[in-house]
This record gives sequence, structure tokens and C-alpha cells, in this order.
Amino acid sequence: MLKDLTLKITPAIAAQAQGNETRVLAGHLGTHFDVMNREFPLDYVIRTGIIFDVSFVTQRDITLSDIDSSRIQAGMFVGFCTGFIETVEYGTTAYYKTHPQLSRELLEWLVEKRVSIIGVDAAGVRRGKEHPLMDQYCADHDVFIVENLCHMKEAIGEGTVYTFPMNYGEMSGLPCRVVIDQ
Repeated sequence: MLKDLTLKITPAIAAQAQGNETRVLAGHLGTHFDVMNREFPLDYVIRTGIIFDVSFVTQRDITLSDIDSSRIQAGMFVGFCTGFIETVEYGTTAYYKTHPQLSRELLEWLVEKRVSIIGVDAAGVRRGKEHPLMDQYCADHDVFIVENLCHMKEAIGEGTVYTFPMNYGEMSGLPCRVVIDQ
């Protein structure tokens, strides 16, 4: 069964996001990749994927011990369902500044494991100044981060993930559509 994990953008949502995030017009509106200075490889469009429920993690970073890491293989799409996008309105200041974070240890482990894509239902894998630094670290290792996914609770588990980025060049963000077949 196909499930769309892409945030639907309306004029109202776009206007609110533009008021709280300076980069939304440069490819960072809604569901998007942070590709930084890299090219998204076409073979990443179709990936075996897994989405973990980490919504139980509060008041701390999400760590490797919060997931069953034995299920992760090189080349996978690995998603983290925090539930954040369902509880804090996308585009608000709170959405950009208070979202859950993946620990640096977990992110470094995923890079070492050579996953292809990390997906989150929040504004990023880290907040503040660490956000672009970790995006760049991952991109430098051919791991791309997809932000602002939604409906992940209905997609927890394994499946085939299809990710279709726009063909933009020389941008740090690429809007995309993400669909999982389970």
C-alpha cells in the first residue's frame, strides 16, 4: 500500500514558513532534502527503508539505543517518527526552534553504516548552529537528510521508499516527494 509522507504545501503554510524561516524560498519549503553542495544521486530515488517510532523519546536527544540498529543496512532510507510535525504547527517559530534532535552519536553511526537517506518529521536532525553543520557532515559522506516528513506514524516499519527531488542546481535544499510502499 502506498503512503505519501510529503507535507502538503498551501499558500497559508508557505506564508507562515516564510515569516519564520529565511531559507524557504531557496528549496527549504515543506518536505525537502538538505543536499548542501552535493548532487542527489538518481539511484537514491528507490531505497529499501525503515521507519522507527521514537515518539516516546522526550526531553533528550534520540540515541542509538532507542532503535533496533540491527535492522539497518547500508544504502537504506532510515526514518524517525517523532510525532513532532503532528503536534507543533509547521512553519511556526516553535517548529523550527524546539524540534527533537538525533544525537551526534546516532548520526555518526548512520553515516558509518553508509545509509543513503535519513528522514525526520521535524525541521532537522539538529537545532540551531548544529543544523547546517550536521547536514554538511552527512552530505559530505553521501548521506542526505529529508526534513518535514508527515504521516509517519501510519508508516512505521519496513517498505520500499521512493524519493523524488526537484532537479534544481546549486541550491542547499531540494523540495521532494516521499512515498513508502508497505
